[in-house]
Amino acid sequence: MPSTPVLHSPDDVRRLVASGDAVVIDVRDPADFAAGHIPGAVSMPDIFTYLAETTPEGLKTLQQTFATLFADMGLDGKKTAIVYEDALHTRYGASCRGYWILRYLGYPAVGILDGGLSGWRRAGGTLVTDVTHPTRTEFPLHINPALMATYVDVRAALGNPAIRLLDNRDRVEWLGESSSPYGVDFAPRKGRIPGAVWIEWYDFMKVADGHAAFRTADEIRQLAASRGLTPDDDIIIYCFKGARAANTYVALASAGFTRLRIYMGSWNEWSRNEALPIEPGLPKAAAPYCGTA
Repeated sequence: MPSTPVLHSPDDVRRLVASGDAVVIDVRDPADFAAGHIPGAVSMPDIFTYLAETTPEGLKTLQQTFATLFADMGLDGKKTAIVYEDALHTRYGASCRGYWILRYLGYPAVGILDGGLSGWRRAGGTLVTDVTHPTRTEFPLHINPALMATYVDVRAALGNPAIRLLDNRDRVEWLGESSSPYGVDFAPRKGRIPGAVWIEWYDFMKVADGHAAFRTADEIRQLAASRGLTPDDDIIIYCFKGARAANTYVALASAGFTRLRIYMGSWNEWSRNEALPIEPGLPKAAAPYCGTA
């Protein structure tokens, strides 16, 4: 788990940018970026849109794709990478997905803008439309395999009480009413990975006036405990493509959970492989978790 701060305040980001020690990465749609972004930021919507496969070939493609993209953005191992979206709850955890991908690739200094653009504006931050053209560099690739769960790992975990599976998709996906956030039938099958417990990803945050913040460490531990999860558990988190799972990863890590992996292929990959079992229809193992106040 990270030993340096994950969430950076707007003032922290301003200082890093002013000193030339940061690359600020905007994960929103290109049109939103063009309409206004943090001064000096670069656009990388691929962080949100990329669909990963966890076969050996798929992982190699993921690694090479993002190592190239981050090299193009000037990440040389010395500058801190700061990732942001509109708010922590608005793009399915995309800023956290960017943070997690960089950590998986072994980047030494990476953080998330606390509160995203919502937090930036609240702190008086301005937006610009100027486009920054970074100098390409050599990205320091050092894969951290301990953060990644493959479909083989998840299949091996089925029925293994020593490994916990956490589904944090939206309620309609958990209930088997929709296959994805992108359409009811976007993926070929609906349901859950057998044996998973469910906490909807939104519940790890408090949202007010369009601004989201993670709950306190105590609240996060209590929420996890409501589904039988403790900080010592070996937990694999999945959603549809690893974005919401990354948001939950950040929340749980902040609360002292130390054995966390993300199944990056998530439901998009699992549901497309007919050899992998699912639990369709309404959950059978436990009543659906109904969220927190």
